[in-house]
Formats: sequence, C-alpha cells, structure tokens
Amino acid sequence: MTYADKTYWLIGASEGLGRVLAEQLAGDGCRLILSARSEDRLRDMNFPNSSILAMDVTDQDSVDTALAQLPQIDGVIYCAGAYDPMRAQDWDRDSALKMMDVNVLGAMRVLPEVVKDFVARDSGHIVLIGSLAAYHGLPGAVGYSTSKGALMHLAENLFMDLKATNVKVQITNPGFIKTRLTQKNSFEMTQLMTPEVAADHVVRAMRRGKFRTAFPYPFAGVFRLLRLLPDTWVRRIF
Repeated sequence: MTYADKTYWLIGASEGLGRVLAEQLAGDGCRLILSARSEDRLRDMNFPNSSILAMDVTDQDSVDTALAQLPQIDGVIYCAGAYDPMRAQDWDRDSALKMMDVNVLGAMRVLPEVVKDFVARDSGHIVLIGSLAAYHGLPGAVGYSTSKGALMHLAENLFMDLKATNVKVQITNPGFIKTRLTQKNSFEMTQLMTPEVAADHVVRAMRRGKFRTAFPYPFAGVFRLLRLLPDTWVRRIF
C-alpha cells in the first residue's frame, strides 16, 4: 500500500512515536493533518503537505472544534498517550484517570464522527496505537495497562462491526519505546526501541493490513503467551 496522495489525521503527533511516524509518512508522500495539545510544538514539524489542527483529546469542546474544521480524510491514527508507572498500593487517582482519559476516552471522543463518515463513504482506515501492556494485567501498571487493554477491546469491537465494510481497522501494540514517558521507569526495559524503529514497525504493519500487530519479537511473543497461561502461572512469572 502506498500513502502518496492519501490524507491521514495523526493524533498525538508532537513528540515521540507520533512525531517520527509523521516524518516517515510524510516521506512516503502522505498528506498529514497533525494534532496534539501544543500548537507551538506542532509548528516545529515543518513537513511537506502537512497542516496543523491543535486539539486536546481530553476536552470534548476541543475535539468538536477540531472535527468541525477537519477536511475529508482517508485514515486516522490515534497515537495520543499518557503514562505513569503506578502500583495499586500507590494509586494516584488523578494520574490514573488522566491515563484513561488520554489513552482510551480520547479515542472514544474522536472516533464516532470519523467512523460515521467512513461508513457513509464505505472507505477509510483506522489505526490505534496500543501497547504490549494491553495483553495482560501487569504489576506497577494499574492505570496504563487498564487503559491500553480497553483501547485494544475498542479496536476489536470496531473490527467486528466494520469487517463487512471497506473500512479497515488495525491496532499495533509496541513494547518499550525510548521516549520521555519511559524515562519514568526505574527498571531495565527489555528490547527498548528508538521511536524510529517503532515507527518503522507501525508503517510496515499498516501496509500489511493485518488487524493486530505486536512488536518487537521475541518480547512480544511473551505477552501474547501470557493470555493463554493459567493465572497462577502468570503470578509466579511476575
């Protein structure tokens, strides 16, 4: 699949994976509409054939304003993310709610009108950026794993409802990516990727068209295996 002359709305484009993903797609000739909270950070991204649409996914009024200005698009990539490591014993309510708000509820605010338009045209591409943390509950991830698990279920629901249409739904689940968010971790991160490597995985997954992609291997295989093991085994592993 080529992205030349296609228009994609990239949400969460101002840094990390989203920023590099924008660079790679722009290099493929894709027209981009770049969204994030900070308009100043978006203006630093001087990519060809791109426009800026500042938006806060946690604010319905901001989302509605952006949707009203949105031109017709061929695809949407939801890459907005928030992360704080958090054990249940140290539960920070506000931080956990922010992760839910950005990671999954933001998508619930943005997607209804987009899906309605795609279904009416019987054409479109929805890409959600998830996480390996979505595959199983994890220690120290009471907010993050919960939110990404919900996002993966959202992708599964969309896929099932839209499978008889020409609207394509995908979710990509990366492992650890070297960003300002993962700098909060105090543990050694297995197969830590640069944003460039992660973006390359996402673009290749988009081209292949497979509904669900997890990376990097073999680390991703461990998380998929966790879903099949008895709960007592999983507890012992962790």
